[in-house]
Amino acid sequence: MNQEQEHVFQISVRRRGFIKSALAITAGIGLPEWFLGQDTYGASAEAPKSENDKPGIALIGCGGQGRNDCRWASYFGNVVAVCDVDENHLNAAAEQFEVKAKYKDFRKLLENKDVDVVINGTPDHWHTLVNIASFKAGKDVYGEKPLTLTIDEGRQLLKVYKETKRIFQTGSQQRSGSQFRLACELVRNGRIGKLQHIRVSLPAGRYGGPFQSRPVPSELDWDFWQGQTQVVDYVPERCHGSFRYWLTYSGGTMTDWGAHHLDIAQWGNGTERSGPVEVEGRSLVNMIPGGYNTPSQYHLEYTYGNGVRMTCKSMAPYGLPNGVRFEGSNGWIFVSRGGINASEQELLDEPLPAGAIRLYKSENHMGNFFDCIRTRKQPICEPEIGHRSVSVAHLGVLAMRLGRKLRWDPYKEEFVDDKIANEWVSREMRAPYDYSIV
Repeated sequence: MNQEQEHVFQISVRRRGFIKSALAITAGIGLPEWFLGQDTYGASAEAPKSENDKPGIALIGCGGQGRNDCRWASYFGNVVAVCDVDENHLNAAAEQFEVKAKYKDFRKLLENKDVDVVINGTPDHWHTLVNIASFKAGKDVYGEKPLTLTIDEGRQLLKVYKETKRIFQTGSQQRSGSQFRLACELVRNGRIGKLQHIRVSLPAGRYGGPFQSRPVPSELDWDFWQGQTQVVDYVPERCHGSFRYWLTYSGGTMTDWGAHHLDIAQWGNGTERSGPVEVEGRSLVNMIPGGYNTPSQYHLEYTYGNGVRMTCKSMAPYGLPNGVRFEGSNGWIFVSRGGINASEQELLDEPLPAGAIRLYKSENHMGNFFDCIRTRKQPICEPEIGHRSVSVAHLGVLAMRLGRKLRWDPYKEEFVDDKIANEWVSREMRAPYDYSIV
């Protein structure tokens, strides 16, 4: 067996192991037999036939999530370059993926002709600029969620995406989970009657502080890490792992977990390319001055143009399960990463009829992305869908910050007769880390 044959054999073994694991998992998450009978499991992309069939992959943002994404991507291509503004993260990724091409500036990496695909694992406030720069450099991109820091960033991203015609997958991987697709197909086909209410439960965020400034670690380019945001003293709790609990860089669990569950809510509601028309909400706690400032516990109410109401709550203090519950005139369906159940088992057990609405089927999120790189078809979570899902989360964060009901036009993507709220749709970017950098 030569080297290329050995490589293909090893991928085949991994794929068979993945299929076996997936089948075992589905037995415990409540999928009905009729649905399992029509499904197959495994990566939707074929195993590369040879080394020449494998695109060159670059990882930008080498923290834990970025390296995990890149590990999955490495089944479908060759990792040829890594980039991070933290030398420790950079060196860890270079060692893990056995690459010599290391960069601190992502713009230099994008000049590398061996790079075909970018895995964007940067913090949230860098997502848009890295994605846009990658599009302009002719790269296809798998970008971590949430897609953007602001609603306006999503509009700017979509403009460049359409101009460059690249392939992009938002990392909202629940769309490639069979139980989530089943739930949304059942709801879209009226299995629970007329959809009336969606209840989304998200993990509570962090609560803590105040935190003290510290000297910047020698391995970290703190100015570059801060990017478009205002300059502040280095505080370890603002950086790796916990940046998402600061409004400067993210939106807390609303934009973190919300980018997953609100995406499923939109899918089941048939509004994945639009959004709600009203939102109001409140933080349930007073955050500590000088500490994390994204609300750790909250309650939000949304209204859609089709009359559906959506409640989004943090799991604490309500003691709610983590997931999405669709409630209709004839029952309810609850779906989470742990499985799917319903008010009556028959709601799940009865097969959908011929001619029923069927949704985009992806069996593996990263595999779907690489399959679309080859076919140039749209992946399951292309950027308009990612933009619309995280816009729902951004609207919730803005409603809490402004402390009043907001009316939203999802087609014009602006607040209705509300000049102050519309000023929050975008943020000023700090030079030189603004759109001029790309």
